[in-house]
Amino acid sequence: MAANGSKNPTRKQLIVSILCKHLSLDHKDFSSNAAEKDIKTLYSDILKSSGKRSNDEVMKWIEFAESFPADSKACFDVLIKLNEELATKSVLLGNGLRTSEADVIVFSAVHSFVVGLANLDQGKMPHVMRWMDYIQSKEALGDLFGTISLEKPGFEPPLHGAKSAVDSNAKKTVQSTNNAEKSEAPSNLKSGDAKKGDTALQEKKKSVETEAVDKDKTKKAVGDKEAGQEKKKSSETAAVDKDKELSVSLLNIQVGLIRKSWKHPSADSLLVEEIDVGEAKLRQVVSGLAKYCNPDDLTNRRVALIINVKPGKLRDVMSEGLVLCASNEDHTNVEPLLPPEGAKIGERISFSGIDGKPEDVLNPKKKQLEKITPNLFTMTRVCHLQGYTIHDICRAVHIIHS
Repeated sequence: MAANGSKNPTRKQLIVSILCKHLSLDHKDFSSNAAEKDIKTLYSDILKSSGKRSNDEVMKWIEFAESFPADSKACFDVLIKLNEELATKSVLLGNGLRTSEADVIVFSAVHSFVVGLANLDQGKMPHVMRWMDYIQSKEALGDLFGTISLEKPGFEPPLHGAKSAVDSNAKKTVQSTNNAEKSEAPSNLKSGDAKKGDTALQEKKKSVETEAVDKDKTKKAVGDKEAGQEKKKSSETAAVDKDKELSVSLLNIQVGLIRKSWKHPSADSLLVEEIDVGEAKLRQVVSGLAKYCNPDDLTNRRVALIINVKPGKLRDVMSEGLVLCASNEDHTNVEPLLPPEGAKIGERISFSGIDGKPEDVLNPKKKQLEKITPNLFTMTRVCHLQGYTIHDICRAVHIIHS
């Protein structure tokens, strides 16, 4: 992971600032002599003041930060390698929920180059962009670094056109035409003009009959078209009814705060959480997160909680909700979704472009959850449902329970 390049005093100042912010220290105590020391020494001094011990893995990433190149082409090549490194994990070090000193140090080293990347170049390193976006959100770095903006996918919902109606009274039209032609025939023809008049009348009648046949064919074609349109309309109506049955608006997803978390007394794969969603009483929820998350890491974490599931016991412990989580492709990393920034505890999370009232309690017999959740996924920091979005920080959404 090493890259070639010269040391940069400005980069050192940024690394000192972000590292002190991460460890809740005053950067002024270390900034005055930052130019005289290398990053490893500065890291050791800062870590000593925080009461922590140095980590060999962090030292490796400090070498990466120190040697991050200034040349644009070289920077891009190094970031492509970093993208490969991040393909199978959420952060550089740790369990995927808590950022490390290595994450903030490398972030400060590469930020100045990444912030200026065009959308096309961002697309070539999706894991780096996802990681950068997570760090800047998790560490609240707006006062130290410019915010990196990511292009969000757009979506235009389909519009169904109105159907036009047609008149299909061909026989009546033919009958009216025949009667009109008869009324136009002269009543007092002279004997010398009688045959000519009869011939002209017969030819005109023949023309009208031909026209009637054509209209009859047109009527049949229009009738077939109307039948096809009615069939299509019925199919579309059935599809709309099915969409309503599978609408994500049926889910009552609210912003929650985990007040307490502990291991399930009789199941190694389960954790029990007490979650505050703004109600008089905390909700107790059982989640299958034990092999992915430490209970201490979940305490005081904001989550997106489905609260209108039918309460039930999981291994003899009552559960009153489902925690929305995300994972990487092979499900080796799983973590709860973060609600949109600024959302208050108990506030309902909805998808832009989808209206509807949630069910009071989801009906297990209709298997609504099983039908809706396969359509949920995330890209970068956006959670999607067939094109409609809410904001979060993860990748592939699924429901975690026993």
